[in-house]
Amino acid sequence: MDLYYSIVSPPCQSVLLVAKKLGINLNLKKINLRDPVEKDALSKLNPQAIIPTLVDNGHVVWESYAIVIYLVEKYAKDDTLYPKDPKVRSVVNQRLFFDIGTLYKNLLTIVMLGFKKEQPSDEQTEKLKKAIDLLEGFVTERSYAAADHLTVADICLLGTVTAFNWLKYDLEPYPHIRAWVSRVTAEFPHYAEFRKDLDEGTKAFFASRM
Repeated sequence: MDLYYSIVSPPCQSVLLVAKKLGINLNLKKINLRDPVEKDALSKLNPQAIIPTLVDNGHVVWESYAIVIYLVEKYAKDDTLYPKDPKVRSVVNQRLFFDIGTLYKNLLTIVMLGFKKEQPSDEQTEKLKKAIDLLEGFVTERSYAAADHLTVADICLLGTVTAFNWLKYDLEPYPHIRAWVSRVTAEFPHYAEFRKDLDEGTKAFFASRM
């Protein structure tokens, strides 16, 4: 099973961690989308030429949440990560949609401005703060983002929260998010090694953009 990815990408991190949780060994293929040759090669599998892209015995899936759900539904031994109960699953789905449509979206807007050496507007900064406030509320209500145990919602949101480091965003005012991060990462015995690879990759990536 091939995964075209960059560890710097939060969506890619979600897929990597879900695969780890499921005990799936991926054939990892690092890709640089700024390289026209590599991007063109990827476009032959995925017309959008985006990462992550998964190829499972000829079946191609892209968009991180589609990959995550595919892996869980095909390879998980139970429904813990993506509960089948409609009410619980609806909360998991809501958190996933909140991440991609609100939290990660507002974070990425500000990150992209930084690449262009531009400052975010007060409105953009406030939108990100409100999104973080919402997440603080979610993980205040319960120990995990969508249930009383780890789900794919936690794993996907973790990548976004980790990316707050790109902005040097201060999470000190958010004790429940900080506790939640510790709780989620503790679910992965080798997370420290994963985080080391992530930090090194991020450092190299941002150095290349300077």
